[in-house]
Amino acid sequence: MDVTINHIRKEFARFPALNDVSLDIRSGELIALLGPSGSGKTTLLRLIAGLDQPTEGKILFGDEDASHRTVQERNVGFVFQSYALFRHMTVAENIAFGLKVRPSATRPPKAEIRKRVADLLDMVQLTGLDKRYPNQLSGGQRQRVALARAMAIEPRILLLDEPFGALDAKVRKELRRWLREFHDRTGHTTVFVTHDQEEALELADRVVVMSQGKIEQVGTADDVYDRPGSPFVFSFIGSSSELPVTLAGGGVRFNGRPIGIGAAGEGPVDGKARLFFRPQDVVLMDAADALSGKVTACRRLAGTRIAEIDISNGEAKGGKPHHVEIEVPLDAPVTLGADLSFRPTRWRLFFEG
Repeated sequence: MDVTINHIRKEFARFPALNDVSLDIRSGELIALLGPSGSGKTTLLRLIAGLDQPTEGKILFGDEDASHRTVQERNVGFVFQSYALFRHMTVAENIAFGLKVRPSATRPPKAEIRKRVADLLDMVQLTGLDKRYPNQLSGGQRQRVALARAMAIEPRILLLDEPFGALDAKVRKELRRWLREFHDRTGHTTVFVTHDQEEALELADRVVVMSQGKIEQVGTADDVYDRPGSPFVFSFIGSSSELPVTLAGGGVRFNGRPIGIGAAGEGPVDGKARLFFRPQDVVLMDAADALSGKVTACRRLAGTRIAEIDISNGEAKGGKPHHVEIEVPLDAPVTLGADLSFRPTRWRLFFEG
């Protein structure tokens, strides 16, 4: 089922939670809505579900305008972070609930409901736990029950709101892998909300990066990480450092000094810009046209180390000092207070004005 979000605006007490948001979701895609708190991602998910109504704009399911249809009319499956399971019902009863409360005209026979519950228990790898209650399950098992309950009604679209947020890191990682495999088997159009970058980049076919009620960028994990389209995306996705620089004669200068990288073809010949680069995209060197400063901190990170460097060189007195983080080999002679010079090997310039 294709989903089209067409110029959606949503206001709460005249506050725009979403402002002119448009998005095309292809049938069978697994889409992540990623952003900080207050970015509008959960509001957008609730609008797709029909739990809220848009102030302006349309939501299409295929060619059908679903903007003002109820949750039941849209036939969506919704999985909440809190699971929202009925504590007084068994696993099997929870999964069957959406089918049993249907009007009699559309309610499947009891035997068909039992078979569908058994099939779903097998699909979510919980066979044999049908008579247990939610408080007898682990967090990961409860999340699988919630997913099976959402799937029982054979939804056109599956929606998940921070599905693994309440779980510990190890269980979260296992369930991410399982959900990807589950999605590939079922082929449902799936949209999930997360603030976890690793989760979004690992799971989704495409990531929708949101900020302040707008979509900043839509793309694959490689797109949003390697080719960020805005300063926000570069700083939000992964680790990065940012420096105010000036462009002069096709070169980039920091604090008035050339740093050995060019800006040819990037934009204006002269002017101010912001330079972004990631810790791993640097090379250590001893050169005059490089960034240099003193090591103020150093920490181990798996097979490498991260060094924090103050590159102000005494030129930011009375102002904001400039600290950057770079990745250095374990055998690099890096000690606190030592001088270090480096140059970005991959970077992005965003121009001011």
